[in-house]
Amino acid sequence: MNKEILTVVDVVSNEKSVSKDVIFEALEAALASATKKRYSEDIEVRVDINRMTGDYAAFRRWEVIDPEAHRIQFELDADDPIALEFKERQIWLADAVQRQPEIKAGEFIEEPLQAADFGRIAAQTAKQVIVQKVREAERAQVVEAFQGRIGDLVMGVVKRVERGNVYLDLGGNAEAIIVKEHMIPREVVRPGDRIRGYLFEVRPEKRGPQLFVSRTARELLIELFKLEVPEIGEGVIEIHGAARDPGLRAKIAVRSADPRIDPVGACVGMRGSRVQAVSNELAGERVDIILWDENSAQFVINAMSPAEVVSILVDEDSQSMDVAVVEDQLSQAIGRNGQNVRLASQLTGWELNVMNEADAESKSAAETQKAQKTFMDLLDVDEEIAVILVQEGFTTIEEIAYVPEHEMANIEEFDETLISELRQRAKDLLLTRAIASEEKLGDTQPADDLLGMEGMDKELAHQMAGRGIVSMEDLAEQSVDELMELEGMNPERAAELIMAARAPWFAADVTTGGTDG
Repeated sequence: MNKEILTVVDVVSNEKSVSKDVIFEALEAALASATKKRYSEDIEVRVDINRMTGDYAAFRRWEVIDPEAHRIQFELDADDPIALEFKERQIWLADAVQRQPEIKAGEFIEEPLQAADFGRIAAQTAKQVIVQKVREAERAQVVEAFQGRIGDLVMGVVKRVERGNVYLDLGGNAEAIIVKEHMIPREVVRPGDRIRGYLFEVRPEKRGPQLFVSRTARELLIELFKLEVPEIGEGVIEIHGAARDPGLRAKIAVRSADPRIDPVGACVGMRGSRVQAVSNELAGERVDIILWDENSAQFVINAMSPAEVVSILVDEDSQSMDVAVVEDQLSQAIGRNGQNVRLASQLTGWELNVMNEADAESKSAAETQKAQKTFMDLLDVDEEIAVILVQEGFTTIEEIAYVPEHEMANIEEFDETLISELRQRAKDLLLTRAIASEEKLGDTQPADDLLGMEGMDKELAHQMAGRGIVSMEDLAEQSVDELMELEGMNPERAAELIMAARAPWFAADVTTGGTDG
């Protein structure tokens, strides 16, 4: 019988490619279950199989319970009666010490039992336990094998399609799922099809798929180009971003580290072979290959392809650009349902406002008039000076106050006296605004959570409120350097205050289990 145990372990281990220890543990659980059925009480049984000889023995176990810990766990008072929760599986520490003097709470006391005969174990019970253990081991192996491959391209065979979710066989007992939201819209796949996807998450679930794959992620587009264009893998061509409208259109930005190589041409391939291979893999998704440029305006012009940009106005503060195109190309520049401009905006990171030349000129004229009027009203200058300032690219009072003096000296119509006067007026205006703002903030009272925060005192709280830091949330968003502007502040205290204010963030993250990727 002992040899039979060893034989079972060898056979199952070889067939399932699972560690022998896992099979031994499954058999021990099956034997323990069979032994436990001999008793009417709800006892706990442990079975130990000798890995070398196949001999096995059974033991009844009791968990050792400390009465004081028991009171704390169940929030009982000192005079409240206590009782074991599971009498057949637990024992008080005092009773356990009489049988085994060195025993400690949390450990187990055991005594030998007559183990069930291996040959009499119900075949179904043993089979279920072994199959379950083997399945768990196989799933653990899958997680271990793919944990380091998150972010990789994977290929699999479609096993089945259920409610829009596609299940892939990746080989080696590994199954992945592409949920409906990560499938390319209107893409038709059938069992037996081979498709690629982007592995974005591996979760050690007890049931169901553990590998999550996407067909809509922009990273899939990038990985496919790495696969099709050797120059990218060699580092000669670099990818600087991608944007997709899955199944319809995409844009990818590339540049060459070698000036002799045309990055766009290399990605297109001979007669479009390379980009066509990527497009075919993505259900016919049309891909625009864009030349990346370190100049943001030029990059946007390239990204608006195939529309031709006539002029462009950059607003650094709002991270937006007004893009003007000729009238007959306006619909092409915007694209169907705004697709072209939306993808260009995602690719470049700028908010793009597309308009025709006439609208661009009208908007520019309106903004020019607005800037001129602002300078005339706030700096008390005549229209001629205001026009020159706007023509020279000045749009705000701050620019006039703080632009390097030599830049204004290059303006032909301005002399030193006028430049000095303009800068002083601008600075005086900004100072007046700042004083008015501080006076307004001076009436602001700190919130209760800021006042009651650990490490805070009333004077400091009011000083913070005067600078717009009214609540703990406001404080949590500050940096040490920003707090150093407060009177009497040092870096150590600033860091402690910020961390104390951020404590609720971390507590919330722990409660929700953190964020997924």
